[in-house]
Amino acid sequence: MHALAALTAGHTQNDAHNAAMPCTLTKTRPHQGTRLAELRQAAHLSQATLARLIGEPQQNVAYWEQSDKPPRSDVLPKLARILGVSVEQLLDVKAPIVRRNGPVGKVRKLFEEVSELPRRQQEKVVEFISALVEQYRRQVS
Repeated sequence: MHALAALTAGHTQNDAHNAAMPCTLTKTRPHQGTRLAELRQAAHLSQATLARLIGEPQQNVAYWEQSDKPPRSDVLPKLARILGVSVEQLLDVKAPIVRRNGPVGKVRKLFEEVSELPRRQQEKVVEFISALVEQYRRQVS
């Protein structure tokens, strides 16, 4: 009984120590993983946010960033769209990172959803957003 208590106490102390330690990579990141991490950071997205936007667990994004294996073929188009690049640019580690113009992350996804609405509803959304932007500009000035 005392031995179990001693093991448990030591385990708790190690957990507290490990939680306080910064997480660092112990080996260099593969080219494919580096590419994905750079694109994600250029889009100002966290791993968790990117994962949510593509419908995957955050652990998958972390794995892809640590691996030289590309994401599954069903995920590549989603990743490319959210990150604002083509699938070819996503996979080509030698190509420069050139982002498409336009919003990133949540805003891009929302605008894509709005673009699927009927034209009349799109115009109402544009009116509403324009009024919000104008109100914000007046407050800032």
